[in-house]
Amino acid sequence: MKWMRDMLKWLMVALMAQAGAGAFAQAAQPPQAPQQAPAAAPQGTKDYVLGPGDSIRVTVYQNVDLTLETRINENGTISYPLLGQVKLGGLSINDAERAIANGLKEGNFIKQPQVSILLMTAAANQVSVLGMVNKPGRYPVIAASNKLSEIMAMAGGIIPGTGSDIVVVSGTRDGQPFRKEIDFTKVFASSGSEPDFELRNGDTIWVDRAPQVYMYGEVQRPGAQVLMRGTTVLQALANAGGLTLRGTQRGIKVHRRDEATGQVKVIEPGLNDILMPNDIIYVKESLF
Repeated sequence: MKWMRDMLKWLMVALMAQAGAGAFAQAAQPPQAPQQAPAAAPQGTKDYVLGPGDSIRVTVYQNVDLTLETRINENGTISYPLLGQVKLGGLSINDAERAIANGLKEGNFIKQPQVSILLMTAAANQVSVLGMVNKPGRYPVIAASNKLSEIMAMAGGIIPGTGSDIVVVSGTRDGQPFRKEIDFTKVFASSGSEPDFELRNGDTIWVDRAPQVYMYGEVQRPGAQVLMRGTTVLQALANAGGLTLRGTQRGIKVHRRDEATGQVKVIEPGLNDILMPNDIIYVKESLF
């Protein structure tokens, strides 16, 4: 009988050791990370108003079969699983998410749906940036980013030394065409003399080439140079490297085209007179 009791004790010890090893192995396993909700769209794009041509991706938390990447059609609708045709055109991304969530909830498909919409390609609300900017192209307009300075920043800004400070915005307002010239440097001036213009869908921004003057004759570096506002004849001479050994400041002539008549007039300016765009400056040779 004693040997039977010893065997039973040995079996109990073995079973307890096996159970302890299993529990230890289970405890040693790293905890499973909880499933995360889909990432929301970047801050700011939630105010974007959807329209025909926009491409979006719709996801519903913990419902992979309801993920849909589609394009909003000309009627402003999409075909969505379980709901059929859903009108999203004219809604912000926030409101579009609520519209789909409400449809899933009211149809008793999902109790508490968490819907996220990601804007893949913006086509419905855009402005065009053309001319002397670093990245010309079409850029989306959203409520949080519809100012001229913000769109110009997306386009990389005006090309230094090449682009003009005057930015031209054209489009329609109240059904009527409009055109506005904006001195971009004054938008950021301490006086705030030029407001940061609000853009709308379909606007076009044009940055022309910076105005130039042309200098020839007895100067070190004849040719074209960018005309900064307020540039005088003396400053233009300095930009051209100054006079040659044979040059003289006397009798400098400026050929200037009259904007009203188109005729070219020849004037003899003073050294402190301000130059105009497209002036042609001639520095003659000294007679002595």
